[in-house]
Amino acid sequence: MTQAAHTPAQNQFRVGLIVPSSNTTMETEIPAMLHARELVLPERFTFHSSRMRMKSVTKEELEAMDKDSDRCALELSDARMDVMGYACLVAIMSMGLGYHRASQRRLHEITAANGAPTPVITSAGALVEGLQAIGAKRVSLIAPYMKPLTRMVIDYIENEGIEVIDSISLEIHDNLAVGARDPKAPAALWKQLNVKGADAIVASACVQMPSLASVPMIEAASGLPVVSSSVCTTYALLKSLGLERRVPNAGALLSGRY
Repeated sequence: MTQAAHTPAQNQFRVGLIVPSSNTTMETEIPAMLHARELVLPERFTFHSSRMRMKSVTKEELEAMDKDSDRCALELSDARMDVMGYACLVAIMSMGLGYHRASQRRLHEITAANGAPTPVITSAGALVEGLQAIGAKRVSLIAPYMKPLTRMVIDYIENEGIEVIDSISLEIHDNLAVGARDPKAPAALWKQLNVKGADAIVASACVQMPSLASVPMIEAASGLPVVSSSVCTTYALLKSLGLERRVPNAGALLSGRY
């Protein structure tokens, strides 16, 4: 297991967030989940961000942004994080199949070279890991992206052995507009999905598209496990820290069963 960057105070953990500059949801939903967890479990978390420039969700801007993640990891490692999360799922997936492994390895090596070796997870890898954790082989998903980017996401997930049987693309290229969406909107949108034969529903295949409030609503209505990029990222952060993956009202994946 990767050694943490520093020895944390008992039950105190520093979470580093590598964030697109126009993202407003990662620093909302992930802290909301971990603060809700603090009400029932002893661990406490603080959150520390570094930003990469990105305004429009296009392949060109995503590639340029990804190069900036090295600087973010280096900056955060100066403050000795216990774990870091890179939260732009489509940026990772647009760089090629399986790229989350290369990204996580490279960013970890950057922290190690700075004398602060830190586990690094990505929302792209976390979505795959979360779906695998609940045993999902077939899923339906909602994404805010333009259709070619959604196709890229589907190809990436299917390359990891999970079939995407249906998807909705909202075709929003302005990342601020994605973050401004109603977090309960997916609770209505999912009804447009074909979920026959699906093992799970992805309420938001994007960390920027709010969906946390919808996750338990869709689970109750569909009878299926429901995840989102933020839920899976939180799962991966907790797993990396060696902590119980349990958060109230965040769906099956964070029920503590996995």
